[in-house]
Order: sequence, then structure tokens, then C-alpha cells
Amino acid sequence: MTGIKLNPQVDAFIAREKRWPTEVIELRRIALASGLTEDLKWGVPCYTLNGSNVVILHTFKEYCAYLFFKGALMKDEAHLLIQQTENVQATRQVRFTSLEQIMELEPVLNAYIQEAIAIEKSGAKVNMKDTSEFKVPEEFEQALDADAKLKTAFQSLTPGRQRAYLLFFGAPKQVKTRLERIEKYRPVILAGKGLND
Repeated sequence: MTGIKLNPQVDAFIAREKRWPTEVIELRRIALASGLTEDLKWGVPCYTLNGSNVVILHTFKEYCAYLFFKGALMKDEAHLLIQQTENVQATRQVRFTSLEQIMELEPVLNAYIQEAIAIEKSGAKVNMKDTSEFKVPEEFEQALDADAKLKTAFQSLTPGRQRAYLLFFGAPKQVKTRLERIEKYRPVILAGKGLND
């Protein structure tokens, strides 16, 4: 990768990678060839354009992946993009399970990265659902109604932090677990912090 600036933090990430080291090296090479700047964010390689996130490279037990930050705006002509869950609005993944798959898809991946760069340059934004469109779990609604300070603190959070709490509190099937989560994070909300702050 002559002439391309490698980030030493990403070198360290790759050195620690046990499951997908050769795949990660190849995905890194492809991302860097696009001219994006390499950084490490959220503990994973992130490729940016003028400071804006375009694509990250991450690894899981079952696969490694590119995650396109504005993937919902991409055409996806090769039908590779995956919406991880129904609640994910903007990002989309392309998953890989072998080095051969990555090498075979390299021309398509190059095109996808160039499309993602063009979207970022255009300033296009993903239309996000308003927080009011997310279901408020009944138990949390009762907690907000019973505690004015909690309600005020929750309403003062950014929309993204509010959505994260609503999804987190509503995810468990059992009422007991939902109540436990609400109680555990009550002081965090009162402190004006998000779920992952």
C-alpha cells in the first residue's frame, strides 16, 4: 500500500484480529484504494471523507463486514446490502465469510464505496423516523408519567438517545426485564446521559 497513509491504530486492530485477519487486510486495502482517510472509531477501522464517516470495517463471529453509513441511500444493484434489524434506519452492511468472496466482489465493492463517497459529497441525508414514531414501552410510559423529573430529563435528551432508550427498554419479551432495565438506567437518564455515554 505504497503512498497510502496507514493508521497505526488500525494496524493494532488487525494484529489483534484472530477470526478474519486476511479478510480484514483485504477489505482495508480496498477501502484505502478509494482515497478515503483511515481512522479508528468505536474500536474498529473507519474510513472517512473530510471527517465524515463513509464506511466502517467490523468483525463478528460469523462474518466480517463493511457498514455503509448512508447505505439506505445506495442503489444496491448487486443486492448485497443488509439492514441488520428493522430498527436500523441509515446504515447497511455487506457481509463476507471468506477471502475468496471479497476478491470476487472487489469490482462491486469499489463501485459501492465510490457511490457512498458520491452520496457523502452530495450532502444527501437519510430521512430518519421521528422519535414520536417509535413505540414507547408501556412500563416506561408509566415511569415517565409517575416521575416528572425523569420525564423532563428524557425529553431533554437528543432524539437519537431517546430512540436508543425506547428500543432498549422495549426489546425484552418479559415485563420483569423491561422494568429492570428502566430502573437500572433511571439515574443515567436523570444525569442527562444516553444509553452508551
